[in-house]
Amino acid sequence: MAVIEELIRTESDGKISFGNHSLAEKAKKEDYESAGDIYKVKTYGAMTKLEKNGMFLYESVPGTSVTGFNETEDGVSFTVSGSEDAQITVGLQDDTEYDVTVGGAEVGRMKTNMGGKLVVSLELSEGSDQEVRIVKA
Repeated sequence: MAVIEELIRTESDGKISFGNHSLAEKAKKEDYESAGDIYKVKTYGAMTKLEKNGMFLYESVPGTSVTGFNETEDGVSFTVSGSEDAQITVGLQDDTEYDVTVGGAEVGRMKTNMGGKLVVSLELSEGSDQEVRIVKA
């Protein structure tokens, strides 16, 4: 998957793509509007972070590139790429159970903490992608 050179963009289907894990230095884009929401992205090789309307939505350590990020009231789905294994944290509903699927394989049921955060570890390498689907149980 290619990195997102413009740091964040809206795809023709309304989903967003963001992040550039190949950057050596931090880059950010603020006040990006898509479907009436305002996004802020910070990204580089060590970290990628996305906020929506001032609220936490996504973070990866190290940095990743994400395409097709789709948020619904039942969860999120996206495709992620990076140069090495990454820990992904997603902001969802507080104290709620979600079924997690990575690369088409069920990882299991996970529960968000009181802050609504759910953490997933992914095996990544340059040139490979992982599709992630997190749906309310």
